[in-house]
Amino acid sequence: MKPSFTIDSSALRGKFVYLQLLQPQHVPTLRALAKDERLWEFTKTLLINEQYDEQFDQYIAGAFNEEGEGLYTVGLQLSFTIFRTDNDAIIGMTRFYGIDEKHKRLDIGYTWYIPEVWGGAHNKECKLLLLQLAFETLDYNRVGFHVAHQNIRSQKAVEKIGATKEGLVRNHSYRNDGSVRHTVLFSIIKEEWPEVKPALQSLISSYQ
Repeated sequence: MKPSFTIDSSALRGKFVYLQLLQPQHVPTLRALAKDERLWEFTKTLLINEQYDEQFDQYIAGAFNEEGEGLYTVGLQLSFTIFRTDNDAIIGMTRFYGIDEKHKRLDIGYTWYIPEVWGGAHNKECKLLLLQLAFETLDYNRVGFHVAHQNIRSQKAVEKIGATKEGLVRNHSYRNDGSVRHTVLFSIIKEEWPEVKPALQSLISSYQ
C-alpha cells in the first residue's frame, strides 16, 4: 500500500534545490556520491569497505520500498532525490517516512548531502519545501526528526530550522558497525508552523 496522496513536483522546487521522487535512473549517481565515509561518520548507515556495493543495494532497495521498515518506525514512506537548481546536479537524498495518514503525522529523515553543500542553504530550503508540503498541502499535524546522539552537527541543523527538542531515547538501536545508538527526538507541530516558516524563509534568504 502506498500513501494515498500524490506529490506535485512543482511544489518541491526552490531557489537552491528541487526534489524528485526517487527514480531508477538516479541510482548510479547516488551510488557514486554515497561512497564517501564523511557522509556516514555518525550514522554508519553505509560502511565504506569491500561490501559497499552490497550495502548500497540493500539501502536503495529500502528507499524504493513504499512500506519501509527503518530504525525508528514502521510505516509508509516516500524517498526523494535532491538536486541543485543551478546545474541540475544530484546532491543527496531524503525521505518522508513513518507516514501515518490516520493521525496525520510523518517524519523527515534518512537525509544526506555531498559535503560540498554542507553549511549552505540547500538543506534549509529542502526542509522548507518538505515542511510546506506536510503542513500546507497535506494538512498534517506533526513532523518529527530522529537524530543519532553522536551527530551533533545534524542536531544543531534541525534546531536551526525551528524544531523543538523533545527528548532522548536511550539505547534505541544498533548502528551498522555494531555500536549502540541513542536517538534524539525533535518535532515541529502544525500550531508552530506559522512562526517557524517565516523564520526559516528569512534564514534561507540570508544566503541570496
